Amino acid sequence: MERYRIGLIPGPVRIPEEIKRIWLNDYASPDIEDEFFTLYHEDQILIRRLLNTKNDIIITLGEAMSVLWAALKSTLKQGDRMLAVSSGLFGDGFAEMSRAFGVNAEVCSFPYDEIPDPEKVREHALKFRPKVITAVHCETPSGTLTTCLHEIGKIAREVDALFVVDFVSSAGGAFLDVDYYNIDIGLLGSQKVLSLPPSLSISSISERAWEIIEKVKYSGYEAYSGWKNVPSEHLTPYTHDWNAVKALNISLNMILSEGLENVFKRHENTAKLCRSLGREIGLKLYPKSEDICSPTVTAFYVPEKFTWPEFDSRLREKGLAVGGNYGILSGKVFRIGHMGSQADCELISEAMNIIRELC
Repeated sequence: MERYRIGLIPGPVRIPEEIKRIWLNDYASPDIEDEFFTLYHEDQILIRRLLNTKNDIIITLGEAMSVLWAALKSTLKQGDRMLAVSSGLFGDGFAEMSRAFGVNAEVCSFPYDEIPDPEKVREHALKFRPKVITAVHCETPSGTLTTCLHEIGKIAREVDALFVVDFVSSAGGAFLDVDYYNIDIGLLGSQKVLSLPPSLSISSISERAWEIIEKVKYSGYEAYSGWKNVPSEHLTPYTHDWNAVKALNISLNMILSEGLENVFKRHENTAKLCRSLGREIGLKLYPKSEDICSPTVTAFYVPEKFTWPEFDSRLREKGLAVGGNYGILSGKVFRIGHMGSQADCELISEAMNIIRELC
């Protein structure tokens, strides 16, 4: 697959033409030019507005998995306790990743077609007393949105744990208030709602988190150390990507110019249309309740008359690409990504008409 007429995979999403053109420019070295650091700082300010936070923002190179590793390795050492609040593949993944470098990780687990119950999380956290609690805002494979981040954030404070949240697939498409939710480290990728290539990762980091980061002293490539004072020191731990940082600036300005409330409404309307048309066709929604569905991605069961490879092949023949799935959902559930540039009712209507023809 190189390009399909209608691309609705849940990331990387379609890149707007005005953003693609940035890569036609040749920039100077970001290591030594004042203009780069001015641009980087402007992006930090815009991201704070997007996330409703006063916390530090760092913008690093690499797909979003790089900052999932960064958040864990920069705050946890061998033998530390970590509690993963999980109702999906990425929630479970936090625990698996931590165990890989010797962390004592437990999972407060919920069915993939539901969202976490804060009372059960609190009970587990009070018993286990973790150093870090992780959660996922949008479980992309399941199409769910965890709406209780504020409650989990309060629990993290109650047990004196850092609160780490993956909002890779939701930030910019769903309301977030990092400070109100007590999120110490928030994680965002460029290839979802921001509609950029998968080349940048973004983290919001609280002072509480920096204190732990400075004690852990992790120094790997993806480490947070060395990023705290980038604009003021005019120094990054490695050569940055000026084109990508400029593209991020354009993307953020596009979102904020549209108005966050308008952007959230566009995502909400597109998601509702997708699910409404899906019901008309006879598709079965994967989450148990539409109330917990994400505004950025919808997960449906694969129609019974097809295997997933057959369904996927038939859709591609008609010019439509949607997302398959992973783990226990592989072959059973497919996903439509209506995030960022793909949060478009006309695009969704056209896609669902193609699915209707097959079903």
